[in-house]
Amino acid sequence: DEVMALAVKYFGPIQRGPEVTKMEVEPVKLAEDRYISHEDKIRFPLLRLTFPTVGNRHPDEAPLDVLSNIYGGNKSSIFYQTFDKQQKALQSNAGHPCSELSGEFNFTVVAFPETSLAETEKQVREAIASFEERGVTQEDIDKFAASYEASTIRGLSSVQGKGASLASYQTYEDDPSYISKDLARYKNVTVDDVMRVYNKYIKDQHCVVLSYVPEGKLNLVAAEDNYEPLIGATAESVMNNYDTLSYKVPIDTLFDRSVKPTPGPSPFVQVPETWTASLDNGIQAIGTKNDELPLVTIEISIPAGHRNESIEKAGIAGLTAQLMNEGTNNASAEVISEKLENLGSRVNVSSGSENITISVSSLSKNLDSTLSIAQDIMFNPKFAEDDFNRVKKQTLESIANTVNQASQLATNAFNKLLYGNSIKAIPSSGTMESVEALSLDDVKAYYAQYFSPAVAKMVVVGDITKEKALEKTAFLNTWEGEAFTWPALNESEKAPTATIYFMDKAGAAQSEIRIGYRTDMPYDVTGDYYKAQLMNYQLGGNFNSRININLREDKGYTYGARSYFSGSTEPGAYIAYAGVKKEATAASVKEFLYEMNNYVENGITDEELAFTKSSVTLKEARDYETPRQKAGFLRRILDYNLATDYVTKQSKILENMTKEDIAKLAKKHLNVENMVITVVGDKATVFENLKALGMPVVEIDAQESKLLVKK
Repeated sequence: DEVMALAVKYFGPIQRGPEVTKMEVEPVKLAEDRYISHEDKIRFPLLRLTFPTVGNRHPDEAPLDVLSNIYGGNKSSIFYQTFDKQQKALQSNAGHPCSELSGEFNFTVVAFPETSLAETEKQVREAIASFEERGVTQEDIDKFAASYEASTIRGLSSVQGKGASLASYQTYEDDPSYISKDLARYKNVTVDDVMRVYNKYIKDQHCVVLSYVPEGKLNLVAAEDNYEPLIGATAESVMNNYDTLSYKVPIDTLFDRSVKPTPGPSPFVQVPETWTASLDNGIQAIGTKNDELPLVTIEISIPAGHRNESIEKAGIAGLTAQLMNEGTNNASAEVISEKLENLGSRVNVSSGSENITISVSSLSKNLDSTLSIAQDIMFNPKFAEDDFNRVKKQTLESIANTVNQASQLATNAFNKLLYGNSIKAIPSSGTMESVEALSLDDVKAYYAQYFSPAVAKMVVVGDITKEKALEKTAFLNTWEGEAFTWPALNESEKAPTATIYFMDKAGAAQSEIRIGYRTDMPYDVTGDYYKAQLMNYQLGGNFNSRININLREDKGYTYGARSYFSGSTEPGAYIAYAGVKKEATAASVKEFLYEMNNYVENGITDEELAFTKSSVTLKEARDYETPRQKAGFLRRILDYNLATDYVTKQSKILENMTKEDIAKLAKKHLNVENMVITVVGDKATVFENLKALGMPVVEIDAQESKLLVKK
């Protein structure tokens, strides 16, 4: 009732505009193949063939989606087997994105450097045509329908997901409950439907062929351009569309529309109730039951990520995790992928900065079958030589590509300046030298030594009780292994602070800025770390923060600028960052430092403090909705040995925070004289302006694992 009253208040006075009539959708037809190309500062040539199709919820959308899944849906798909598996390309995929009025059937291949896209186009067309020999089965349809159903259910796990579903179906179908009909569309697809849409929209049909090649490499394009697309609209065409319309002022008699509405009282944050358990082999388990949706999420983590690596073998954790997804001694990656899709489940092994994590997501009814697959992946990885060579090659290509990514160059250089000769100074993917030196035996040894239950943690979230969770994961009880600790972190000499370190990226259209320092604060939920996060919230922690409003809204230098404190079981860093227009590089650095200094000198306003308290509380009210959010909350409890009521303690700290508290924290943690400044950009455009700021400017060069300071 309150919502409806507010809707009438704010939107009722707005006068009705012209009636919007339903558009007659004209199907797109191409008279010939259109070849277009583009060159840019990239490493990998890309080819995309796009066939025009249909809009959302057209009767042919569902069978076209099934067809796209056969071409590029998983590791058994036509394109993965043709390109990725055979190392003919770095990656490939097929997809069928649809909008309200139209759709596109895309075939995309990211090729290795120096690959002729004319040859790639020939291979793509052969792969497309191979569908006729392969055909389609009822199993193809059933597994896609199962996957679509599970994905739809996962999308309903948040208030936003539920609202988006209801609103979309109401708007486009005049039926907010259309979701059941939507699922039925895919379950009712037939083999004949899929063959029909292949013949209608793909076979012998014309398409747009896009070649995207490295600068100066137009010789690699699939064919000479025969079409020039019209990009954008003229002012005249825009005015012709709107010259019959006029602005009708709302008839506001009940309130002053210029007064910004304020939020209501902050809700009490409801954190999930939890259970805990300790297995005999050392695994610490925590879980929470939520039967709103028939889903179960399980995460098993081992602290064997990037932090556990040596500099010489940097990247080994990531390679190990990737190879665990490449099949077992009992089943190939393709067979596993097929099984998971039939179940609508997901099992994935990933590596992060501090953990290797096995993530499991399943519909409740399929949990036993899904966990059987997870068990095989965890304990019987095949570690095949051909898989290792392929994954290693992809990793090396990804590392080599960082030279084209200013944001990654800036982050890498900044970390080297902060952490010197330590593993934290090196990207988690490793370096060219370290990955080149890795062997399959290294992977096997890493798995044998560090894949251990003695230091593992398990999180269980969803439609399952503690008793059932422990019963269904009982296979973990036979897991054996020894405890281990991370290698000591090298303490190297810090780079001089209050200095700008500049890296040239010739021709870059914008510059990447990183400003910050290493803190002495590990992650904690009620001490200085949490309080510093609150202090920073109005400086750079949200869209309305001073840094973002200054650089984005007021100056137009950037799409976004932020700052934050990082930390884990070890101290982290304070980092302020942005990608800015190259002409505004020096000015942006100046504004960053001005906002920090001004915050230290003048503190926060009453209005800003009230906004911080309200905004943080309102944001936290939806922090524990989805299975992933709940799992993250429970992981923090295990990782940092927290009491489950720590959120209540945080709320008290936030409620009692004063302007004086913020001022003290700012003075303690925001001394710009302790910070290093890293800028990556076009030297010809920005270097002299940076020197004019009056700070020392040192030119640096980051090549692979070395940081060379140019004298």
